[in-house]
Formats: sequence, structure tokens, C-alpha cells
Amino acid sequence: MSTKAPKRRRAASLDKRKARGGYLFVLPFILGLILIYFPVIIDSFRYSLSSMTFVGGGAGFNVEFVGLDNYQEALFVDTSYVTTLINGIKSLVIDIPAIVIFSLFIAVILNQKVLGRAVFRTIFFIPVICATGIMGSIAAATSSYNDYIADQGQSINTGALDDGGFQMNAEKITMLFENMKIGTELADFVVGAVNRISGIIERCGVQMLILLAALQSISPSIYESCSIDGATTWETFWKITLPMISPMILVSAVYTVIDSFTSESNQVMAYINKTYSEANGNTKSAAMAWMYFGIIILIVIVVVAVMQAYVFYQRRDN
Repeated sequence: MSTKAPKRRRAASLDKRKARGGYLFVLPFILGLILIYFPVIIDSFRYSLSSMTFVGGGAGFNVEFVGLDNYQEALFVDTSYVTTLINGIKSLVIDIPAIVIFSLFIAVILNQKVLGRAVFRTIFFIPVICATGIMGSIAAATSSYNDYIADQGQSINTGALDDGGFQMNAEKITMLFENMKIGTELADFVVGAVNRISGIIERCGVQMLILLAALQSISPSIYESCSIDGATTWETFWKITLPMISPMILVSAVYTVIDSFTSESNQVMAYINKTYSEANGNTKSAAMAWMYFGIIILIVIVVVAVMQAYVFYQRRDN
């Protein structure tokens, strides 16, 4: 009488083990999102549709459903919010491409085999460390003060430099582009980017590391094949390097949008915090925050949709 040998349990493939490791890595974040942040998000949305009245003597507060009244008041009554929102979106439109392009430029330079490149990488990442904690609070306070002075119609004379970076004569730049028969929109973009060059460099550290890692993941054999075929460095960059790292460029663009949304120097968030500190402004500020959140999500969707057409994903042959 023969007995069948027990079946061996087939080991999981490498891709499945990597997937399990990835889920295990993000598990603390998922648990924190569900247990801590998700209830806060629900309460925030509920407050944006309600009116809150505090009861005397520290007995608490009463919440009354008012529908979209807070949203209508923020859009049609509080004109400063709309103005601040438009200015914040304009700054975001300038900052996203400028940060991504500059990060790619620095990553390509630091990927070259030069003496002391580890030191240069550290130097470019130092602003990310300095922008956290007390340094970030000081920078945010300085930016808010400068915005307040500008709103009062006054000018800040700090010599050749100011908090926003190098100040460029907009009229000369516009004249230069007019002589080149280029529209004023490009001139405004260049002037806005150069005037905020300090902030752009400060916020390029993480994106630079992402793109640098993407550059180093490209196999050297691909470049050797291109060199044997007679391709120039310029052709290799546009035909090989840029398509291969395009998924990480998309990641950097999305990260830049989210980072700008959560930055302490964000003028829209500063205005929402100011509204929250006012009397009976907590529910109104919640409505403002949800509208701004919706706009940021739309911007992320547009960025992904536009860049998705140019992203190259290397497919494996099964």
C-alpha cells in the first residue's frame, strides 16, 4: 500500500514577497490614518457644514447644521480668501515646474563622477533639514510679515537680497522677451521663478534625492550600447535618461504639490489659520480648508493626467 508524499508548499515569488514587505512598511501609516486622522477628517467635514456656538462657563459648544452657508460666506462674503486663494494657486503654478526642473538639473550634475560629489549632495540637502522645526517657523513668520507689509503698500528695503531671493527688474525682463517676440506670460513666469529662487532651492532637496536615485537605477550597459552606436550625450539624455526617469519625475511633481500645500509659509494656509483664531471662525475656516483641499486634489489630477502621457514604464516580459 503506497502513501502519497505530502505536497510541498510552493514558496511565494519575489514580487509577492516584495509586495508583502511594502504593505508591512506602510502598515503603521495606514493604522494611524484609520485610527487617528480619519475621525478628525470626518469631524472637520461635519464642522464645515455646521455652525458652532459656545456655551458659557466652559460647558462646551452646540453644533447646528447649516449646509453650505460657510462655503458661500467664504466665497462671496470674505473677498480676501478668494484673492489669497488665487495668489496661492498662481505661486503653485510657478513653483511646481521650477522646482522639478531645478531638481532634475542638480540631480544630473550630482550623478556625474566628480570629486567630492557626496559633499555636494549633502550641501544641497542641508536646506531641507534647516527648513524643519524652529528654522521653518522663523521663515514662515518672516514670510507672513513681508506679505503683511506688502498688503499695506509699503516696500521692504533689504539691499540686493530679500526673503524671496534675488529681485529682478520685471520691466527689463519683459522688454527682453518682447524683443525676442515671446509673450509676456513667459516673462512673468521667469520673473516669478527668479524672484523666489531662494525658496525653490530650499524645497528641492527631497526631489533631488528622488531623481538622483532614479538616475542611478539606470543600467550602465544601456549607456554603453548608446555610446557604441554613436549617440551623443544630448541624444542619450533625451532618448534614454529622461524617459527612464519619467515615472520619478511624476512622483516629484506630485510630492511638490503636496509639500506646497502643507508648507508653513503657504499663504492660503496662513489665512485659514488666521480665520480659525477669530471669533466663531472655526467652522468657516474648516470650509475654507476643504475647498482648498479640493482644489489641490484637482491640481494633482491635472498634473498626473498631463504627465501620464509622457511617462515611460518599462514592462517586463513574462
